[in-house]
Amino acid sequence: MGAAGQLRRRTRARTPPRRADPASDDDVSCEACGSGDAAAELMLCDGCDRGFHIFCLRPILPRVPAGDWFCPSCRSPPAAQPSPAAASPVAKKPKQFPLVQTKIVDFFKIQRSSLAAGSSESKKRKRKPAGALVVSKKKRKLLPFVPSEDPAQRLRQMASLATALTATGAVFSNHLTYQPGMAPRSANCAALEAGGMQVLPKEDAEALSQCQRMMERGECPPLLVVYDPVEGFTVEADRFIKDLTIITEYVGDVDYLRNREHDDGDSMMTLLSASPPSRSLVVCPDRRSNIARFINGINNHTPEGRKKQNLKCVRYDVGGECRALLVANRDISKGERLYYDYNGSEHEYPTHHFV
Repeated sequence: MGAAGQLRRRTRARTPPRRADPASDDDVSCEACGSGDAAAELMLCDGCDRGFHIFCLRPILPRVPAGDWFCPSCRSPPAAQPSPAAASPVAKKPKQFPLVQTKIVDFFKIQRSSLAAGSSESKKRKRKPAGALVVSKKKRKLLPFVPSEDPAQRLRQMASLATALTATGAVFSNHLTYQPGMAPRSANCAALEAGGMQVLPKEDAEALSQCQRMMERGECPPLLVVYDPVEGFTVEADRFIKDLTIITEYVGDVDYLRNREHDDGDSMMTLLSASPPSRSLVVCPDRRSNIARFINGINNHTPEGRKKQNLKCVRYDVGGECRALLVANRDISKGERLYYDYNGSEHEYPTHHFV
């Protein structure tokens, strides 16, 4: 199928313009740990010229970024900047989005009539009559997520996502978007996938559509976005989630990979690995995105890191277009953080400093 095994966050480590030069006569050391070791991962702030290891920053950086980089102190408003001696490599906790229903409804563009009705698609499902005993093995089907029953809890979940999106300068979108100057929708053609792409079965496509309809009514997946000082924004389950549940679709602006080769974004996702490669597409969630952007990756380099994986990311042909879904690959307990493999079969994304 050319899908699940190759899917990963599409970023490449690039040569940055400013790194600590190990051959320099100046003693450059990390402001956090005091060491000058690991010079390849020690970068200089373009504002104050102090050094920081990418793995000593909080949250950590997976790689040295391209272009200019400013430490947390230099990114702070001028009035709030501490003295250089008191500067810290720890980023500040983001401001919380107001837990106000009208503001949340407007932020997510929830259908007000549906919200007032309070109807849940899961409640409308009719009980199927008992059928004859089926001896053949059942096909494993994807399941729509089950939203929390408490409307107040759903508001808290959506407010946590709104906090993360606002802090990162993005707006909410639950669909792939096609912007002028980027790839047009006609470029999203699953038939171009090198090696072919698996077609999402009809029943699974209906489960995906059900998830989208629920989100439009304000019935979000039972997830909380939390801020961790080491990992940054991350996502945890707010109720038990069954194996094979559709968590979310990976969405954002669709663009040609060739246009993003030198992009500094660290959340791009492969959408189409085309033949020819010039028609390959990526999803760019930096401006428009949903909760998928904040689900973290495992550390591929340690057994403990690999054990954390509880989601898989799979690309499907849905009506002739490529779609990327995050699906539970085992039962997930309430309070458990969500992780998937950014790299799949190709270790392109640097995860060796991930927790």
